[in-house]
Amino acid sequence: MSKIRVEKQIGNAVFSMETGYLAKQAAGSCLVQYGDTIVLCASATGPSRPGTDFFPLTCDYRERTAAAGKFPGGFMKREGRPTTKETLTARLMDRPIRPMFPDGFNDEVQVQAFVMSSDKQTDADVLAMNGASAALGVSALPFQGPIGSVRLGYIDGQFVPFPTQDDLEASSLDLIVSGTKDSVLMIEGFSREMPEDVMAEAVMAAHGYIRELCDLQQELIDKVGTPKTPYEAPASDGLFGVLELQFGARFSAANLTDGKHARHDAVVALKEEALAALVPDPKAEGAYTLDSFYKNWHDLEAKISREQILSGTRSDGRKHNELRNIECEVDLLPRVHGSAVFQRGETQAFITVTLGTGRDEQRVDGLFDEYTKRFMLDYNFPSFSVGECRPIRGPGRREIGHGALAERSVNPILPAHDAFPYTIRVISDILESNGSSSMASVCGATLGLMAAGVPITNPVAGISIGLVKEGDRFTLLTDIIGNEDHFGDMDFKIAGTQNGITGIQLDLKIKGISEEIIRATLTQSREARIEILRKMLSAIPRPRSTTAESAPRLLRTKIDPQKIGLLIGPGGKTIRGIQEDVGCTIDVDEDGTVTVAAANQAAAEEGLSRVDALTASVQVGKIYHGRVTSVKDFGAFVEILPGRDGLCHISELSNEYVGSVGDICSVGDAMKVKVIAVDEQDRVKLSRRAAMEELNETVESAS
Repeated sequence: MSKIRVEKQIGNAVFSMETGYLAKQAAGSCLVQYGDTIVLCASATGPSRPGTDFFPLTCDYRERTAAAGKFPGGFMKREGRPTTKETLTARLMDRPIRPMFPDGFNDEVQVQAFVMSSDKQTDADVLAMNGASAALGVSALPFQGPIGSVRLGYIDGQFVPFPTQDDLEASSLDLIVSGTKDSVLMIEGFSREMPEDVMAEAVMAAHGYIRELCDLQQELIDKVGTPKTPYEAPASDGLFGVLELQFGARFSAANLTDGKHARHDAVVALKEEALAALVPDPKAEGAYTLDSFYKNWHDLEAKISREQILSGTRSDGRKHNELRNIECEVDLLPRVHGSAVFQRGETQAFITVTLGTGRDEQRVDGLFDEYTKRFMLDYNFPSFSVGECRPIRGPGRREIGHGALAERSVNPILPAHDAFPYTIRVISDILESNGSSSMASVCGATLGLMAAGVPITNPVAGISIGLVKEGDRFTLLTDIIGNEDHFGDMDFKIAGTQNGITGIQLDLKIKGISEEIIRATLTQSREARIEILRKMLSAIPRPRSTTAESAPRLLRTKIDPQKIGLLIGPGGKTIRGIQEDVGCTIDVDEDGTVTVAAANQAAAEEGLSRVDALTASVQVGKIYHGRVTSVKDFGAFVEILPGRDGLCHISELSNEYVGSVGDICSVGDAMKVKVIAVDEQDRVKLSRRAAMEELNETVESAS
């Protein structure tokens, strides 16, 4: 067993790749290491299943908590179904790999990545992406890589490759870019309103590191020397030319039918006519096969659709940089905390916003330290949104990915937790779909948050830009619809505010795009985004000043951390008593921050008053409305705060001579007293006389 290893210093650590020792029965395998984080990647292949008309690529990524020296949380001490993080990383692996196989290659391919060691600082996702490319590169599969992938941060005006978790806390950018030595293939990133020109520089800076990673992979591939299995596409049976000649012109007309369903029906009717004319009996000798007909018809659709776009004609009649009609509405549901609809053409996102307390935060566990999320955006794509029948089986990879993209695009404009201590959940239900429903979710979420009274710092909108490229000719398409996405080369989603980008995602079907296309796309998307924001703000110009009546009321205060025990009481008796009496919930943080939540303002204020009274510190010079707890010959003890009393000496009871304390007060009497001193032994000295004098002065001055 001989190890083949390559390595290179990139950023603050050595990036290494190794093969030849582990997983030798796989088609190709690779061990990737950066710092103390190690990922094992392996590829495998199998024959194409009969009737397969697509490339069956499957990418899987799994994190074993043992890699970080941890046990899985919960009752089950074995990893189960993929977490959200694992699902998102599997998508990141898949997207740049898929275009790098030859057209028509339909053999089954699987790439698996397992995190074997984690230093809890370096995220293993980008290592898995590089390892997937290397595992395919050292195999005999006709993979046309290598592909490099890098995460980039932006700290103090400098781009940082492979930033640590601590780096990302200080970074205004979290960007992942994949590509070949010549061009960019995939982008996924989030930032704090980064200007377009800086984002373009970030992508280009990332591509510089990608070249280094591609060179490193190529060095490994050359050392292994596995010959590639040649792949030749099946010979043409001539059907495409017949279809183009007999039905090309009619398809061109049908493809310009107005409306998604009308256009679909016109194309399907023509397709059925062509099938009946050219393949009347698939079993007849010399007949074209059904598989051939469907493939060639699809190729005809693609060719004509692309030619129309490159000539300046879109199927719905818009200009290349023109948005579809936009409609926005808020407050559709009476009992939810916020609701909105965002409609762009035939894409409709219905938004629901729920506000909760700290107890509603989502706890997230994994390789890194456990943390909580106070903002969640869930994306649902029911089958009726595209007129189909499909059982509900829970969110799939696409729904998880779209929801995460929208969530992270909106997150930068949320208020700080100190200013708005609510937990926020947004649900985006896609009720109609014809292009870029994830960006519709971003726009709708912004409307819903403003309607719910969430004081966002800036409204955010999103748009998708498409591309059709033939040789040096290309056309960028603003607000792509379904067939433009299907037959086009690019889906470039960009979300942001008027100030800059908050979320960016690039998916390609071709083997990369140039800097010219990236910069032009960013410029065109900004123009569209500003127009969308104007439409959105016409529906609701700013966040509501208050939350909905049905939303919980949250009030906060800060107490001395040493008094947390006093507030909680023995076995939680004191805090439970307040919650039960008032009808509220009380959460206490280690730093002394207390949050009181109730169904209405009055209950929240009463709960906060109880907390303040119980934990307040005695202030010299302040007048308290106390209660006499004990009467002695030398004075009266008065409770001024729960569990805290002081002595009002007989000489401080009145301006006049007092023969007996009982002449002035009895146990249980209310008494206004002023704190005149707190001695070294924390004993409180009170004065009824001083309180009366001060109150009288206040009354006189007011009159």
